Amino acid sequence: MRENTLFQPLTPEILSDLKKAVGADKVLADGSNRLRRYGHDQVADDPDSRAPDAVVFAGSTADVVKVMEIANRAHVAVTPRGGGSGLSGGAVPIYGGIVLSTEKMDAIIEVDTENLIAVVEPGVVTSSLDQVLEPHGLFFAGYPMSEEFCTVGGNVAENAGGGRAVKYGVTGRYIVGLEVVTPAGHVMQLGGKRLKDVTGYDLVSLIVGSEGTLAIVTKVFVRLMPRPVHRSALLAFFPDTTTAISTLPRIVSTHRIIPSSAEYADAFCLREACLMVRETLPYETAGAMMLFESDGPDAAIVDREIGTIESVCAASGALHTYRADTEKTAARFWKIRKQIPWALKHHAKLNALEDIVVPVASIPSMVRDIARIAEEHSIRIPCFGHAADGNLHATVLAGDDSEQSFREKLPPVLEQLYTAAAGYGGTISGEHGIGHKRVKYLPIVMSQSQIEIFRGIKAVFDPNGILNPGKIVVAAEHGDYNRAV
Repeated sequence: MRENTLFQPLTPEILSDLKKAVGADKVLADGSNRLRRYGHDQVADDPDSRAPDAVVFAGSTADVVKVMEIANRAHVAVTPRGGGSGLSGGAVPIYGGIVLSTEKMDAIIEVDTENLIAVVEPGVVTSSLDQVLEPHGLFFAGYPMSEEFCTVGGNVAENAGGGRAVKYGVTGRYIVGLEVVTPAGHVMQLGGKRLKDVTGYDLVSLIVGSEGTLAIVTKVFVRLMPRPVHRSALLAFFPDTTTAISTLPRIVSTHRIIPSSAEYADAFCLREACLMVRETLPYETAGAMMLFESDGPDAAIVDREIGTIESVCAASGALHTYRADTEKTAARFWKIRKQIPWALKHHAKLNALEDIVVPVASIPSMVRDIARIAEEHSIRIPCFGHAADGNLHATVLAGDDSEQSFREKLPPVLEQLYTAAAGYGGTISGEHGIGHKRVKYLPIVMSQSQIEIFRGIKAVFDPNGILNPGKIVVAAEHGDYNRAV
């Protein structure tokens, strides 16, 4: 836990001002355990997790404006929060102060079927939006795999991706407009329903992925796509990672097929997930798994693509291939993949779910490096992720380590993982973000001049440094400088 020497405390007078401004029923500041829920995200054993001094449940843009005006004037830290499902400590109030929750701002304001745009508030759960769009034959194509509990605002903050990113791209591709509130309490309308806009700097793209450090999103304009009518999946077991990943260039380059998903898991991840879901397929001898999906408007084309993918897998040395001929079977395959992070958490309460990215062809080499690092530190690092875009979730697991021992081992392990990824032209995060968890590792993949530009952008939006402090980059005068580890 970090000592708050950078910001003013939340005094009774400031708390009273907040209650008067937004209503006492929207402010939680009773010092109870209820506050603890807002002191952490999904990062396991986060040493910087702490309960905020207060949580404000904003119900409107006007509420957000009032909170930011009060906090900025008083120099009180404010941490924006959506569903709290992040994996980088991005929604953790590491300096205390106010957590500004947008979970109550959950209105789907409009589904414009003529312009193919949905206008939503940031607290809308992603799967809820999908349910509303389904009768219209539309969908938000950039959604992540945690769609049952993540919010659209959180997706925007992290520029979240998921299993279908290889074909459809990540969240940012579908955000055409935002309403945001700056740290000083100014409302800005960026973009809108128009699809083209080169009027000055692209501030929409700047806000997307900024992890709530520049402004608070209060309204989102989401570009919609026609919903795929047909889909089919293929689960394939391989003897090893190299054989599994070798299928991708043949599928994409040789056969000109872009699968909607191509998910990878090593033997440990596969086994743990199958045990948890009580899967009966013969996974025990597999060294790696690939899960492919194809979708589109024509059943015959989808069927032909999956057939070709199955042939490529067989020719590449797959041990077994299983084709989903029904939605129920496809859901069975996806259940294995989606269960992996939960199975790893079940295996080891102390863990670090990482998010490295390398060029696709470098995945086998990166996996070998991960195994070498694990052996060097006598620790287990199973790996799964989105093979088609090179995004690997290497997950550092504590074995018999004590909490203190694991915390001591983790920094050098992460430094080596990140350095290895950078050596292949990769980077330290593909979809989970930097948050406070990875701040000190930025110099591994960025020059000091680039970090200074980041710091300058932050200073323009947030001169007092009150909005989500300690995330991505930190002002030098705050004494928590991004530097080489």
